[in-house]
Amino acid sequence: MTIPDRLIVPEESRDALDFAKGTSQPRSGATRRSWDRPVVRIIAGLLLPVIILTAWQVVTTSGMVPPYRLPTPASVFQAGVELAETGQLWTHIAISVQRVLLGFAIGSVIGLAAAGIVGLSRLGEVLLSPTLTAVRAVPSLAWVPLLILWMQIGEESKVTLIAIGAFFPVYTTVSSALRHVDPQLVEAGRSFSLRGWSLFRIVQLPAVVPSVVSGLRLALAQAWLFLVAAELIAASMGLGFLLTESQSSGRVDRILLSIVLLALLGTLTNGILVLVEKYLLRRWV
Repeated sequence: MTIPDRLIVPEESRDALDFAKGTSQPRSGATRRSWDRPVVRIIAGLLLPVIILTAWQVVTTSGMVPPYRLPTPASVFQAGVELAETGQLWTHIAISVQRVLLGFAIGSVIGLAAAGIVGLSRLGEVLLSPTLTAVRAVPSLAWVPLLILWMQIGEESKVTLIAIGAFFPVYTTVSSALRHVDPQLVEAGRSFSLRGWSLFRIVQLPAVVPSVVSGLRLALAQAWLFLVAAELIAASMGLGFLLTESQSSGRVDRILLSIVLLALLGTLTNGILVLVEKYLLRRWV
């Protein structure tokens, strides 16, 4: 009497056997699909912040850390409510967002233009690449005294510093992607009489769209990092100003509030770019 395979195959091997016979998919594939669900990803992404918030609450309410070093989450929230009631919080947020978006837009546009020159032209690479590589090595705070000297302490100096921070991620990522576009694709395009703009639009641009979006996301993150340095330039408003002013007055609750707001705003703007990325990938790739 023959014993059916199902009875003699170990439990952990049944999925592999069924998949080999073509009767089912492996469980790993189902697991991957479950992790790709938006609800699951959101819940999993919130898990670590909830753990951190819980630990923060425990160590502050139990007296393990004194309040003057680490206020309770409720104290930080109350500090935000107080600033919101006076209208200062919304002014700080609006001014910082405006500076970041302006600097990000200016730096990204110039970065894309420079990347096109360096990535598509051998002459442009030879002339520009060494200088831009050297300028990239300059720390952000080193630009502050020079920008104050050139542009005084107005908005221009702050936006310019943020634009410098946004420029290099876009330039570096996109120029490298353009230089490494598959030569066979370019030759195939030329065989169909594509030249210049038509070759770039039909062949090269779709090939580098993922790199363009990656560079923009890095540039946006860099813009938020440069914001605090920019608002050190004699600012009277903005989250960076709130951060440094709170340090001077010893308001640790407002320092933590500023950090949390910078993190939330950075995450929100990055999420918007993720949606743009999905649209561009569907459109061009």
